[in-house]
Amino acid sequence: MQRLAIITIGKTHSGKTTFAQALEKQLTNSFVMDQDNQAEFINTYYKKLQPNQGPNTLKHALSKQIVYYAKEHTDLHIIICNSNRSRKDREYLLEELFQKNDFYRILVHLDIPDEVLLKRVTESKRGTNIFRGAATTFEEVLKRQQASKSASPPIDGEADRLFVIKNSAEMEAVIKEIVLIAESL
Repeated sequence: MQRLAIITIGKTHSGKTTFAQALEKQLTNSFVMDQDNQAEFINTYYKKLQPNQGPNTLKHALSKQIVYYAKEHTDLHIIICNSNRSRKDREYLLEELFQKNDFYRILVHLDIPDEVLLKRVTESKRGTNIFRGAATTFEEVLKRQQASKSASPPIDGEADRLFVIKNSAEMEAVIKEIVLIAESL
């Protein structure tokens, strides 16, 4: 049986976690790997080990280990729930971790308008124990993401399938299509 690797793409508060959790409920034999969980765990128990600047190597190493374990010891579909906004990061996931021979790779781009995201971050009740470094609010994270030069939207052909969600109302239809893809493999 070929497994799915579903990779979410989007800015903060675009609905990546909401989408991933809803998909996990409907996609039999799947799990969500959300790097925010690793960040919160590290910040709660291992903050002194956290790098102060540059790539968050500890969080990435922990996430990578979870993915390797799932690949080697389970037959679960894997839902990767983090921003994945740079093409380079997606290429690593698609070419190194989720190779075409082993996985049917799906990108889900939550391309929500910035004015909607700004409203969401200003009203957010979400905990900030996932932050490290200079960012202390989701508004700061959003501003940094809006200014980022490394972000690039996914394109057709980058993976086996690309879905683009422009508003929350489209999530359910995309989830149903992904479930159908899984059933057809």
